[in-house]
Amino acid sequence: MQKLSIQALAREQLEAAGRSPAARSARTVFGGHEHALRQTVIALQADASLDEHENPGEATVLVLSGKVELRAGSDQWRGGQGDLLIVPDAPHSLHALEDSAVLLSAVPRGHLRA
Repeated sequence: MQKLSIQALAREQLEAAGRSPAARSARTVFGGHEHALRQTVIALQADASLDEHENPGEATVLVLSGKVELRAGSDQWRGGQGDLLIVPDAPHSLHALEDSAVLLSAVPRGHLRA
């Protein structure tokens, strides 16, 4: 068994995002090629975004700190600390309204059961 402090990792990633020209940083905490589930802590400085991209499967975004906006087409959902956003099955983007850290949990379509 392995234990991680997601809050400590979120703080580390926020510091790294502050040093990054892209104003963001990420670290996968669980998953990879040998697992279906992938969990990644993503930190975004205020006004930084993850540009629109396809949804490769099922995904959620848990807001660890700050405030974010998940956008899909003309729809948008705002989340603050403790909120869980369900990522729609559509092209979407994530925008930080303030310095923010989130936990992205995703399972690619190829690993989903019928």
